[in-house]
Amino acid sequence: MSHTLNVVAISGSLQRPSRTLALTDAIVTALGAALPIDTRLIELGEIGGRLAGALTRAQVPADLDALIRAIETADALVVASPVYRASYTGLFKHLFDLVRHDALVDVPVLLAATGGSERHALVIDHQLRPLFSFFQARTLPIGVYASESDFDEYQIASPALRERIALAVSRAVPQLRPHALSAAAA
Repeated sequence: MSHTLNVVAISGSLQRPSRTLALTDAIVTALGAALPIDTRLIELGEIGGRLAGALTRAQVPADLDALIRAIETADALVVASPVYRASYTGLFKHLFDLVRHDALVDVPVLLAATGGSERHALVIDHQLRPLFSFFQARTLPIGVYASESDFDEYQIASPALRERIALAVSRAVPQLRPHALSAAAA
């Protein structure tokens, strides 16, 4: 029995066009080529202004609460943030501050980030992995980091980046299949 994997992709960029969004789209496209998925994209730039005004989950407008519930009920997450001052954006963190602490236990998470140069590549291991470890999520083995030089305007131009995306997805698929099968059985 085949199950469509419910994937929620979060692009933490606050602007559009965005290299982070382009990277998120490329990862989701590669994942969709490998597994049957149904994707919901959350662009932080579209909701950030209204999200920032909510200090607690009870203050979140109903449409944004539905997005947070989508994160909490996803079979898998693809999360990407641009690097600002050596970390993910504050609004990205605020979004996850509103997610129930027990909602992501054992949920597979493919991590990605974009930055101005390769100097920020460790943001995946030193910032994003610890955040999702708090949630007891299962961060997938290979994250995808892209620097400005990997893009032409807002399109991926680097064959090496495309290879990193393919490798991350190929390593993710074996871990996502059992999750999809257990979700189908539930």
